[in-house]
Amino acid sequence: MPFDNNCADHPAPGPSLAELTRTLESLHAEMRQRHVESASIFERVRPGHRQSAANLIDYLTLRQYDLRDIQDALAELGLSSLGRTEEHVIATLERVIDNLHVLAGSGDRPRTETAVSFREGRSILETNTLALLGPLRPGRSTRILVTMPSEAADDYALVTQLMEKGMDCARINCAHDEPAQWERMAQNIRRAAGEVQRACPILMDLPGPKLRTGPIEPGPRVVRLRPQRDALGRSVSPARALLVAADRLGSTVGSRGGQPPSIPVPAEWLATLRTGDQIRLSDTRDSPRTLEVTSIVEAGAWIETSDTTYLGTGTRLITTDKREAAVGSLPALEQAVVLHVGDVLTLTTDLTPVSADGPRVTASSTSNGPPPPGRRKIGCTMPEVFEALNSGDRVFFDDGKIGGVVVATRSSDADIRITMAAPGGSKLRAEKGINVPDSGLHLPAIGPDDERILRFVVDHADLVELSFAQSSSDVSSLRHHLEELGGGDIGIVLKIETVRGFTALPEMLLAAMASNCVGVMVARGDLAIECGFERLAEVQEEMLWLCDAAHVPVIWATQVLDQMARTGQPSRAEISDAAMAGRAECVMLNKGPYIAEAVAALDDIISRMSSHQLKKMNLLRRLASWPFING
Repeated sequence: MPFDNNCADHPAPGPSLAELTRTLESLHAEMRQRHVESASIFERVRPGHRQSAANLIDYLTLRQYDLRDIQDALAELGLSSLGRTEEHVIATLERVIDNLHVLAGSGDRPRTETAVSFREGRSILETNTLALLGPLRPGRSTRILVTMPSEAADDYALVTQLMEKGMDCARINCAHDEPAQWERMAQNIRRAAGEVQRACPILMDLPGPKLRTGPIEPGPRVVRLRPQRDALGRSVSPARALLVAADRLGSTVGSRGGQPPSIPVPAEWLATLRTGDQIRLSDTRDSPRTLEVTSIVEAGAWIETSDTTYLGTGTRLITTDKREAAVGSLPALEQAVVLHVGDVLTLTTDLTPVSADGPRVTASSTSNGPPPPGRRKIGCTMPEVFEALNSGDRVFFDDGKIGGVVVATRSSDADIRITMAAPGGSKLRAEKGINVPDSGLHLPAIGPDDERILRFVVDHADLVELSFAQSSSDVSSLRHHLEELGGGDIGIVLKIETVRGFTALPEMLLAAMASNCVGVMVARGDLAIECGFERLAEVQEEMLWLCDAAHVPVIWATQVLDQMARTGQPSRAEISDAAMAGRAECVMLNKGPYIAEAVAALDDIISRMSSHQLKKMNLLRRLASWPFING
């Protein structure tokens, strides 16, 4: 075929009308031949997905070639280009060929009746999306999926609020919390959906293989109460905490999610407190402090202080009338290993908790500049990684915040020279993700933990998300387990978060088409680490196009309105990102204190954009922004 896959910087004159026609007819013939060669693939696909499988193969055939000269030549002729062909590849190609024949005066040519037409391609995708993710809300073309926070297990009002604000689907991440909490979340979702009279499918995310950092020795059991101060150091807002009964909450308390901490005390002593009581103590620094009881509530007693106060397990509390008590067991502070550029981190199979305060400097310290390189150590939860690592491989930690290069490997550990860290050092904590994009590591997506969780999923979920999907065998394994458990009709979502998964996506889509309902989640966080941030935009675009060709709905995920969900205030960049996300069939929001506000904002953004753009096509709605200029 006369395709040039190496276009020059200064393109040669475009092809003639006859050359264009011959080239596209040759491409059409190649697609038909691929259909014959793919007969065995179509047999494994459900009948309802066979047209989509054929269209996917057509698209893969089309995109094997550089079409830029073809595109330019078609545009010069005033013909519809091949740039929006994903959902109906052969129909578009044949329409262009027909028009070329008309322009050449050679009349019409017969069209293939089995091809997916323009309207059918859009209709098939809409039908598949409805089956997987439920109905759309009026006025927008994209659904909103929300990851349930832990509070959703017990806060029914929060779940109802999320649905009222615009949530269409709910995700329960089974890598966090426990089955009892998942069950309560599911119950609240079903109940709220009935109350607001809207369908809300439940997606449960399998944890998949856990390549994470090992444990670190716990820190002291202490809570810091810190008032807010102005520029002159004066207290403008006191520190608050809630005294709770120790026999009810035990050691599961502390400060979470930016909320005031809960401090366990004996229930009998707590019951004697009254509003206005003064509580005196010596904190962990032997500094005298006073706490004031500001209110008594069902959960306990609220206290305030205008002085920074450190309360530890066993700290003595004394009221003004000499009633004494001791602070109960507090959770240990989470510790971290601090890493600087140049340090060598030994990653090891040994999961003995490491010291966060261990020696790191191996040369004499200097008072100026960064500290000299040092050596640190931390465990790795999956020993299989050491068989795959080689010198020169990149390794990333904690969502790419820390990066390094392997400088030595052994059977049970590897040395990693840190090449990327914050100027003052980066903290690496326990149970943080590890990415090894250069290693070729392939771990089964379905492990023993996932098999146990699948039993729960079949009883409670509408959709299951396959984390770290990297091969067609991973998809087949999931389908096999679901069928064994009686969950063959549960929708499957392939979570693409590695370069290997991205590369194998066509094969995985065809394997998943043996199921009724299929979707793809673009996990942009891990993908950015794996492929490099500079290539993420290209990769996510290619995945959108490929899934369009397969008529498979896409969930656009990771850090959408993330700052708004965490702080209540969005950044300008993430507003634009949210608008672009509207080209997917579904957008996922992660949890945060302001998640309800983020849902409402996303609903507004994608509703506005739905009238302007559908996929890659500008809809050309009337613009009211600029009036006509009269001369």
